[in-house]
Amino acid sequence: MPLKLPDKLPAIELLKHENIFVMDSTRAMGQDIRPLRLVVLNLMPIKITTETDLVRLLSNSPLQVEIHFMKIKSHTPKNTPIEHMRAFYRDFELLRNEKFDGMIVTGAPVEQMDFEEVTYWDEITDIFDWARTHVTSTLFICWAAQAGLYYYYGVPKYPLPEKKFGVFKHRALQPTHPIFRGFDDEFYVPHSRHTEVRKEDILRVPQLTLLSESEQAGVHLVMARGGREFFVTGHSEYSPLTLDTEYRRDLSKGLPIRMPEGYYVDDDPDKGVRVRWRAHANLLFSNWLNYYVYQETPYDIGEIK
Repeated sequence: MPLKLPDKLPAIELLKHENIFVMDSTRAMGQDIRPLRLVVLNLMPIKITTETDLVRLLSNSPLQVEIHFMKIKSHTPKNTPIEHMRAFYRDFELLRNEKFDGMIVTGAPVEQMDFEEVTYWDEITDIFDWARTHVTSTLFICWAAQAGLYYYYGVPKYPLPEKKFGVFKHRALQPTHPIFRGFDDEFYVPHSRHTEVRKEDILRVPQLTLLSESEQAGVHLVMARGGREFFVTGHSEYSPLTLDTEYRRDLSKGLPIRMPEGYYVDDDPDKGVRVRWRAHANLLFSNWLNYYVYQETPYDIGEIK
């Protein structure tokens, strides 16, 4: 089944050119199916790019998924047209009384600030509390993963001496876990962050299960509440050119940035990108949707608690 997306969402036309089958809300109404309801709290600055990256991965499933986009009221994005936000996003307050089978919370460009210094921290933590009784399973990505681990379980973050930037090799610590169904023994994940959470802090919390890690990039995937919460420190959702765009942007600004590790062919930006994370990215999202959203959520969405 395809994704059910809001009419005229830019991702629809972009992904049709990639032969990815998506349908708008008007067409989806003709199918007599109870779709999974998924809400995305998109905190990334360039909303349309993140929407497209996530929709691309969520489409790799036989399930029909109805996607809603949430925004926080206490922050106005500077890099996305206000018309786009008005057309496709709703404030948390307007969604507070609804329930969802799954939720994704993205990263945000605030990781070098203390959590409590983030201007929308109070609203974010309100949403975190709400998700525990209104969502079957939540996937937290990058900064959101650090924020969730800190808020729910007291796990601190630490500044890195330099940006963790590139595509790194990982391994599953529990390779038979359903979230890794179909994974190879080793898999690659992009990272782009200035801070980290540490393995020893994760292992001190009995409610947390460390599922995968990297010798170079550290903690990768952490699970809690039997799969109702997943915390992912990397960016499996990134498109092939995202790190390239970040690298060239920082170079043009004169910022101190190293070439992304393990990313370019022969470490030469002129030779292009070696893409080696997309297959496992698709598996990660489809496994989450199947085993921890679809198979765990009640048919009557009102019974989520």
